[in-house]
Amino acid sequence: MTEPVLDIRDLSLEFPVFGGSVRALAGVNLRVMPGEIVGVVGESGSGKSVTAMTALRLLPPGGYRVTHGGLRLCGEDVLAASEAQMRQWRGRRAAMIFQEPMTALNPTRRIGDQLAGVLCAHHRLSRREALARASGLLRDMMIPDPERTLRAYPFELSGGMRQRVMVAMAFSCDPALLIADEPSTALDVTVQRQVLQLLRQRARERGTAILFITHDMAVVSQFCDRVYVMYAGTVVEQGPTGQVLGAPCHPYTRGLLDGLPERAVPGADLAAIPGRVPDMRQPPQGCVFFDRCAFADDACRQRPELRPGAAPERRVACWHPLDSDPAPAPAVQSAGDMT
Repeated sequence: MTEPVLDIRDLSLEFPVFGGSVRALAGVNLRVMPGEIVGVVGESGSGKSVTAMTALRLLPPGGYRVTHGGLRLCGEDVLAASEAQMRQWRGRRAAMIFQEPMTALNPTRRIGDQLAGVLCAHHRLSRREALARASGLLRDMMIPDPERTLRAYPFELSGGMRQRVMVAMAFSCDPALLIADEPSTALDVTVQRQVLQLLRQRARERGTAILFITHDMAVVSQFCDRVYVMYAGTVVEQGPTGQVLGAPCHPYTRGLLDGLPERAVPGADLAAIPGRVPDMRQPPQGCVFFDRCAFADDACRQRPELRPGAAPERRVACWHPLDSDPAPAPAVQSAGDMT
């Protein structure tokens, strides 16, 4: 068996707050295999970004507690690694693309200085060699005038160009894993499609695995091989993308899909999941979706574990999984066809 690039096992994490703590993650299990593109979807506050940040230990030191479980990056224990080791692993083993490139890039430094700094930190290169390689990376990202871009400051570039720079920076050290946290949300539809196409094409060429964090189920349907659906800090459903989106087993997954505009009846209001996410300072003892689920009964007062679903590769955390006939996965509306 090939070893996972990222292997998260039964991870539970909380944030200390005045008078108690907020349970951010509860028993999360997630794997990304080499060369695979894995999506993580869910509402805001479901734990997607916390999971991604924990994988690279980017949460503020002392601002969180791992209460159970662990995670391994390329076979190495992330939680046991020193900060010096993590600085070496970030970029070389795993890189991250953030949602808003204007805040991710340093506004006071030229693009060339920022790219060269990453390359020099992980490779024995002179500044001239690093700038030459940076120019090639920008050219790979279809940036028409790499030399001018290297001399530019981030505010001189459009949002799409800045995100291409972030993609180039992420691939600069050929990482085994790239974590993309809502990388296309701040972009318009056309640029979004171009950036996602580039991201997938470069990942396939280099054999890089991608953990893709998003709220956009339609983008996931075209971009990801497998998908994890998160709610209130836990994984409620997982499996091959076409199966999960075409025949959801968990009521929460069905609710997310029913809320897509393309599924709305003309002239009718958009469907919405009733209620709100539970207060994770006092998390429910049973199913986290209990108060919002139309199928909940007394059995749901006990927490369900991920169990085999409708197919061998499917898993669902529900006492009453839906038995729906497969339907076509939602077509991409926000990013266009990325085939």
